[in-house]
Amino acid sequence: MARQPHTLTDRIALGRASRKQLQRSEHDDIGHVHRDPLALLRANSAGRVEGLVPLRYGRMLASPFTFFRGSAILQAHDLGSSASTGLCVQLCGDAHLSNFGGFATPERNLIFDLNDFDETHPGPWEWDVKRLAASLVVASRHLRHGEAAAQEAAYTAVASYQQRMAEYAQLGMLEVWYERITFERLLKVVDAPEARKRVKAGMSKAGGRTHEQLLPKLGNEKHGQWTIRDAPPAVFHIHGSSTLFGAEDDWLRLGSGDAIIGKLYKDYVGTLSANYRQLLSQFARHDMAFKVVGVGSVGTRCLIALMVDAQGKPLFLQFKEARRSVLADYVKVKSPYQHEGRRVVDGQRLMQAASDIFLGWTSGPSGRHFYGRQLRDMKLSADIELYDAHLLKEYGKVCGWVLARAHAKASGMAPEISGYIGSNDSFAEAVARYAARYADQVERDFEHFAKACRSGKVEARTDQDYAADFTV
Repeated sequence: MARQPHTLTDRIALGRASRKQLQRSEHDDIGHVHRDPLALLRANSAGRVEGLVPLRYGRMLASPFTFFRGSAILQAHDLGSSASTGLCVQLCGDAHLSNFGGFATPERNLIFDLNDFDETHPGPWEWDVKRLAASLVVASRHLRHGEAAAQEAAYTAVASYQQRMAEYAQLGMLEVWYERITFERLLKVVDAPEARKRVKAGMSKAGGRTHEQLLPKLGNEKHGQWTIRDAPPAVFHIHGSSTLFGAEDDWLRLGSGDAIIGKLYKDYVGTLSANYRQLLSQFARHDMAFKVVGVGSVGTRCLIALMVDAQGKPLFLQFKEARRSVLADYVKVKSPYQHEGRRVVDGQRLMQAASDIFLGWTSGPSGRHFYGRQLRDMKLSADIELYDAHLLKEYGKVCGWVLARAHAKASGMAPEISGYIGSNDSFAEAVARYAARYADQVERDFEHFAKACRSGKVEARTDQDYAADFTV
């Protein structure tokens, strides 16, 4: 006879018992932060395209918030040195506020969800919560909202996570699995007029963020053949005149784009389900280029492929390098994956409410691992720089909801997590304190980093610096 699962009451009690391992009030500990941030950043930059590492540092140098976004390795190290609840789930691994956004489901509904899983890995559930909370304080300080507003934003996000996790603890797994946080639902829960205005604007804007709308911005057409337009440092052909690859790079020595993408693309297609393989077979590949993305990912290898069907309609695919998760060295739970691309894909499918139909994994030249997806499909991201204190708090509240849904779906442990957090505000207050203290550490690390850049110890260059290299 199959073993019966514990009752809901038993599971909540099991979570509550985890407080013996780590009291809720003790979550304000930021860990052992007496480490060399430059050494960790350099180690994390190893294996990247050498000519792009200064751009990574240049983007991180813009503000403490961009530094925080690009230095997930530092917080992973620090969290690894602190006590944990011992309740492990599939983590996003980099759940800062800019890694949430809107996108279309396969049914063309617009949802709000986590959208970056490069660092996904099993680990203590509270690590994602702490990265989100810390990002809100760092961003709020950057926007000069004041310390009270910064801590309120962090507290509100954690309280939202707590409330939603308690709700998911009462639901059956199929109900949790089918949960979608649509933009229509967001309109019903946000109370600020400005927040409602932005949700409506996002819904309107998303409809125009399609492959067809992107084509004239990125491509040129001649005699029915489309090519991707170089715009260094953001986009360039690896073997073209605008390349940022050094002569010693193993990919540059391959001699052609086809030598890079040929087998990579074939193996990627093999990881898709049969119906999506059939769909993709209706497109011909016209061109491939290198694309620089984000802050923390700058220097990792990312390719975009321009595909066109028989009616001349485009499809842009992105193949992004999947490296070892920054969490891997700091968690007790080890990843079961040998292929980092599959780790990302499976983690994304587990945590997201719905995922890209073209999500798959592959390997490239020199044994590097990749995952593939659409470059743009009604994707939206928040412009945090324009948020006032109240809007940032509302945004954090929604992110807390999304994170609770993702953890509940991926782990099936909503009762245990909710049991640990409980009904009072002890956990939320402790994490808000953590967020403020960790933001202090981020600012110290940023100043150390900035000083190294100013002295020339670390080379940092801006996008404008790179673009000027190609200006006649």
